[in-house]
Amino acid sequence: EQKDVLVSFERARNAGFDNISLDLMFGLPGQTIGHFASSLDTALALGAEHYSVYSLIVEPKTVFYNLMKKGRLHLPPQDQEAEMYELVMRKMEEAGIGQYEISNYAKKGYESKHNLTYWNNEEYFGLGAGAHGYINGERTVNAGPVKHYIDLIEQSGFPYKEKHRVTKNEQIEEEMFLGLRKTAGVDKEHFFQKYGRTVDDLFPKVLRSLEETGLIVNTSNNVFLTHNGKLLGNEVFQAFLGEL
Repeated sequence: EQKDVLVSFERARNAGFDNISLDLMFGLPGQTIGHFASSLDTALALGAEHYSVYSLIVEPKTVFYNLMKKGRLHLPPQDQEAEMYELVMRKMEEAGIGQYEISNYAKKGYESKHNLTYWNNEEYFGLGAGAHGYINGERTVNAGPVKHYIDLIEQSGFPYKEKHRVTKNEQIEEEMFLGLRKTAGVDKEHFFQKYGRTVDDLFPKVLRSLEETGLIVNTSNNVFLTHNGKLLGNEVFQAFLGEL
């Protein structure tokens, strides 16, 4: 309920919190552009420091997924979803809230360190049931729910139900498609210092193709998405997979 959000936000402000983030979703069942625009205006009027705005992704083994398979989930068409995303970018810019990642916006200095850890392809601990971690070049997935998590620790001493050693090529691919989520894109000097190879040497054909189709800008310093590239981000990211 929207009123619950408003009350919670006011209570947080009154309690002294000066760094609040709000999450919004678009592309929801039955949602119109008008409905979403109203929600967005309400959220912006609150003056939060950070906003995460994601489109709905229907995941397997969920209620929405089962409804979709039965033809009972009525989602907005793709062109309307794209229009909602463009609406977000425009209204955030008008409000002085900078876009620093495909789905994240913040007042200057309030960019999420948590989010940027992922997009910078840095390592992090995964603690608790169902948590994902990335330490020493290995990605892990903890067991869940809590009982399975505890049982596995008691049996083996570790909570991992999945472990994957990330290869050098996988690290490089991840560096590209995660880094391109950021508005600043992939920093070429940082990439070279990290991997000892240049972006242009590793992905000449992909970069040329994406630049010719107007989805990226490739400068001497970095590679970043254009406006259309943000709308077709998944196509851009997939282009770097399996190229090495």
